[in-house]
Amino acid sequence: MLACEHVVQTYKSGERDITVVNDITFALAAGEFLAITGPSGSGKSTLLGLLAGLDQPRSGRISIAGTELGPLSEDGRAKLRREKVGFVFQAFQLIPTLTARENVEVPLELLGQNPGSRATDLLARVGLGDRGHHYPAQLSGGEQQRVALARAFANKPAILFADEPTGNLDAATGAVVVDLMRELNQEFNTTIVLVTHDLELAAKARRRIRLKDGLLIDDSPT
Repeated sequence: MLACEHVVQTYKSGERDITVVNDITFALAAGEFLAITGPSGSGKSTLLGLLAGLDQPRSGRISIAGTELGPLSEDGRAKLRREKVGFVFQAFQLIPTLTARENVEVPLELLGQNPGSRATDLLARVGLGDRGHHYPAQLSGGEQQRVALARAFANKPAILFADEPTGNLDAATGAVVVDLMRELNQEFNTTIVLVTHDLELAAKARRRIRLKDGLLIDDSPT
């Protein structure tokens, strides 16, 4: 489902090149739930952005569901993300002028699909069946993240990328969100890549890779 081969990413700092992701190679099968961990500055979020096609590596190859990202145009990468990828972010990224149900419907509308009852069904699946008509400002942080999770699954993605999705939540609420991710992973067989600094949450995944100074220093089951 996901292949990452000798991926390197560097950024300019004055006249120097700073290596943020350093020769990383791993692969994920369909349905795996992977946690990427490591201290601040280790390259976790940079790697996630590369894997999702939001940025291009300095060198190396990345493919999603058999499609290599490198040769694709920006429009091609956007189309792949729209059709095969879901995202959950730390800051929720809900549209404030849309209700919870309308937020979940957005990916389906972008694909030109009739949302039908899918948004309502997904909100019920994450425990918000009675909150579909509420706007983000009327929901707690945990509820907003559950809406974001429902939205991420709306287009039936082959793979879901989650970047510190519990960063703005208390520990108990964050654990509920990650438990939901694990349940949805098992129910829909969606591959999940979770970036987190929280080792207790990472332990809920089935596999963990650990980064340090841009290097992959451990890859093991949890």
